[in-house]
Amino acid sequence: MKNLPITNKERFFADDDIIVSKTDLKGRITYVNQIFLEIADYKEQDVLGQPHNLIRHPDMPRSIFKLLWDTLQNQQEIFAYVKNRAKDGDHYWVIAHVTPSKNAQGKIIGYHSNRRVPDRKTLDETIIPLYRSLLEIEQSSDRKTGLDNSYNKLTTILHDHGLAYDEFIANVMRKAG
Repeated sequence: MKNLPITNKERFFADDDIIVSKTDLKGRITYVNQIFLEIADYKEQDVLGQPHNLIRHPDMPRSIFKLLWDTLQNQQEIFAYVKNRAKDGDHYWVIAHVTPSKNAQGKIIGYHSNRRVPDRKTLDETIIPLYRSLLEIEQSSDRKTGLDNSYNKLTTILHDHGLAYDEFIANVMRKAG
């Protein structure tokens, strides 16, 4: 995802819209709904089979995705604020609910994500400053050390508040509502 355009222009979608995508176990897209295609400005044939990080915005701290994947690997759902990148470099914020998809035998076969419009005040006052600080930590040293340091900072913040990440997000969402 190097050399992709970034416009610093934000896109928005309707409060009652839900962006939906599904992936296989390796994070390759197996399904997207029309709203996904419209907001990200892709055609279905351009995204099916592609890694979901196709829409990852470079402003997103990798530590958030580490936490997301660690949670999913533990067969748990997660809510996370995510800044995504549209095909032309515009961006859009979502509150994502990501869950493991299981077959009839209970085995994880992929992942399902529903994304809604996030609360603007929460983004501006809590999430964007937090993500900026995590990203600065990640960029302050080599890739692995930066990720480790950023993840440690995130888990320290959560520990200091006495919250797991999902509780932290629920608290943030509750305060916004």
